[in-house]
Amino acid sequence: MAEQLEIDEEYFFDDLLLISQADLQGRITYVNRGLIAISGYTKEEMLGAPHALFRHSSMPKSFFTKMWHTIERGEIFSGVMKNLRKDGRYYWVAIEIVPLKDESGEIEGYIAVRKAAAREDIIASSENYEMMREMEREEHKEDADI
Repeated sequence: MAEQLEIDEEYFFDDLLLISQADLQGRITYVNRGLIAISGYTKEEMLGAPHALFRHSSMPKSFFTKMWHTIERGEIFSGVMKNLRKDGRYYWVAIEIVPLKDESGEIEGYIAVRKAAAREDIIASSENYEMMREMEREEHKEDADI
């Protein structure tokens, strides 16, 4: 996936649910009209693409590690996430990811439902993410010193 331009400008939205479905590898298999409208991507651009298409570079890697550990265990993951639009602007969402299971209980994919995040949750999450990124920088620095 090519490096995407990021613009330090927030895109605001209300009253829309952004829904996507992904396979076990995180490739997008379904998107609703809300996600198309807010992300700026066409349905064709999203289908088959990795869900990381929406990943903003300021999100800590450990957020996604925790997310994958949670959903791969078959549990529901909830959080606040800074996403990236096609035009480079960002938008904040409250996200819930639910593992989809077949009749035998095996996970066959994931569905993600997002809505606009509350401002107080964005502020709290931003502060937490800065601490997480600092810890990641320290760990990376320690690894480089070995």
